[in-house]
Parts: sequence; C-alpha cells; structure tokens
Amino acid sequence: MRIAIASLDKNEDAEISKVGGRAPYFLIFDDNKLVKVIENPFRFEGGAGWKVVEMLHREGVEMIIAGSIGERMRETMNEKGIKYKEVSGKVKDALKNLA
Repeated sequence: MRIAIASLDKNEDAEISKVGGRAPYFLIFDDNKLVKVIENPFRFEGGAGWKVVEMLHREGVEMIIAGSIGERMRETMNEKGIKYKEVSGKVKDALKNLA
C-alpha cells in the first residue's frame, strides 16, 4: 500500500505533523519503504487540505496519516477513495503500527 505521512521533517525519525493540509512535508512510503519526500507547496495557501489530497492522489497514495485531518481534506479523501488515520508520534512508529 502506498502511504503518505504528514511530517515535520524529511525523515522517518520526524514527528507526525499535527495538521494534515498544512504539514511541512509528506513522506511517501511504498510497502513501508520511503520512496519520496514532498515539500508541501500548499502549506501557506487557502484550501490547502483538498489541494494536498489532489497532489497525493496523483502520486498514487492510498492512505494519508496526519495528527489531525480537516473536514474539507476528509471529504476530498472520501471522494478519491483514500483512507486516512489520525495519529500522533513519530513517523517510523506509525509505520510499525500499520504492519
């Protein structure tokens, strides 16, 4: 499964961002292996949540993990068939807990 985790930094030791749409980075994992890091281009824009979902959908993401997911972001994920989880802690721990 291809998973995007909202992160405060560019590596697996980073904390999960408390805000989904405005997270500084998204770490994309394929079968629990880091395959891409995206700096969030929508972080400081209005409507960040749904724009992030569109971007991650184009990357083939099937699940998004963040500390908190806003209503509009959640609606867009539901429209795209993307699963989500609200989780706090470290990125690497969230990956372990999914396995």
